[in-house]
Amino acid sequence: MDHRVAVLAIIVKEGESVAPLNDLLHQYGPYIIGRMGVPYRERGVSIISVAMDAPGNVISALSGKIGRLSGVTAKTVYAPEEL
Repeated sequence: MDHRVAVLAIIVKEGESVAPLNDLLHQYGPYIIGRMGVPYRERGVSIISVAMDAPGNVISALSGKIGRLSGVTAKTVYAPEEL
């Protein structure tokens, strides 16, 4: 299966979802190139970007699992397929 390069944009509003989110990211660790998190205290959210190189179905699965966490939003942006 062909690997894709993608970035997951994650916004966390609920503090109790941080541990399950970190568990998911740990499970998918072999596919993660890097991640950056920024706490935005004035608005009460954390903004996380996760760069990945993985099969499309793996990226979709992780994004879907993250999006089902309470108070968490996730969107995925894919690089052009010809990379």
